[in-house]
Amino acid sequence: MADAVIDLNADLGEGFGRWTLTDDEALLSVVTSANVACGFHAGDPSTMRRVCALAAERGVRIGAQVSYRDLAGFGRRAMDVPPEELADEIAYQIGALQVFARAAGSRVSYVKPHGALYNRVVADGEQAEAVVAGILRSGAVSEGPLPVLGLPGSRLLAVAGDVGLPVVTEAFADRAYTWAGTLVPRREPDAVIHEPEKVITRAVGIARDGTVEAVGGEPVAVEARSLCVHGDTPGAAQLAWRIRGALASAGVRVEAFT
Repeated sequence: MADAVIDLNADLGEGFGRWTLTDDEALLSVVTSANVACGFHAGDPSTMRRVCALAAERGVRIGAQVSYRDLAGFGRRAMDVPPEELADEIAYQIGALQVFARAAGSRVSYVKPHGALYNRVVADGEQAEAVVAGILRSGAVSEGPLPVLGLPGSRLLAVAGDVGLPVVTEAFADRAYTWAGTLVPRREPDAVIHEPEKVITRAVGIARDGTVEAVGGEPVAVEARSLCVHGDTPGAAQLAWRIRGALASAGVRVEAFT
């Protein structure tokens, strides 16, 4: 893929009150899209405002990272939320972030679920429909196309596409993949890859060749327009810079998908 293009996204604003997890300022100098926590798994009004202002200043696209209501579990615990209630909570989160995005002279440009919700809507059609209903209910689509970022082949992207929302496929260089092209659950050993050189090699392979090595060692096809760089890992910003440099050296152009 000599003409390969990819977006770099990162989870930002993952703090609450005096507690901070992500180096937002450093990551916003590297990534092209910012998945901003909307208060349900992390984030608070002041953090959301600050991240939106920094993102707008640097030309980084602002995305709503919506989640189950689970501050204590960082949105990574499985939850059973009635579809109508979930749709309202998705709309609420997008609306909250939109206030601060507008104040910064920007807008919410896409939506990406977080954690347990992200994994749930890969196969759960009812929860996927609730997320999409919430996106439509938020009214953010009235300001322009609102892409949905998610795993290739997921129910979420299928449902979003069915109602006319743009869909964007995503991959993870620092997460282990199964032979079926799905993510290995975080509760399993070696689900997260910590070796920087391995992460960088996988990032280039995903962006340039459309493949990644699965847990058994065999290559698996991965369709991705965006590559996630996790912001809650030690040295995330430095690793993101190295990934971006390696992509450039491999002839991959880095630019936002919106």
